[in-house]
Amino acid sequence: MKKLPEAHTVAYWKTSHVDPGSWIEKASEQIQKAGGQVLGHMFGTEYALGRAAYLLDFTVEGERFKVVWPVLPSKREDELAARRQAATLLFHDVKARCLSARVLGLRRAFFSYMLLSDGRAAADHVEEELIRVLPAFPGTPSAKLLPESKEC
Repeated sequence: MKKLPEAHTVAYWKTSHVDPGSWIEKASEQIQKAGGQVLGHMFGTEYALGRAAYLLDFTVEGERFKVVWPVLPSKREDELAARRQAATLLFHDVKARCLSARVLGLRRAFFSYMLLSDGRAAADHVEEELIRVLPAFPGTPSAKLLPESKEC
């Protein structure tokens, strides 16, 4: 898993005093306006590993989606600000995808969050499986898996 950036280095750090739950409700409203049904949302903390995240579970056009948005670590020990930031980022991501869905379709706009039969989101499969089927463009991970071509 990619190392997360420090919270204070990312947008929306201490820019609001709005309760994180309000941002999650606003994200839920965006999904409902786009024709989806929110099944649930929650906040969870894994104390042993020092991780926390918001989860938003919903269906759209018969497909199930799951957004898991991490709370970024903060050296400044401001957990509430980090939670506000995470909820704000989740809202803006969902809102942008709902706008994209108007042009591209809901399935394509939310593809990375699509829940697959094994319980993982489509994005969880990207590094493992898609690299094997992507064409080898210079500088991409798949390029390193293929032998170098020789010029004629």
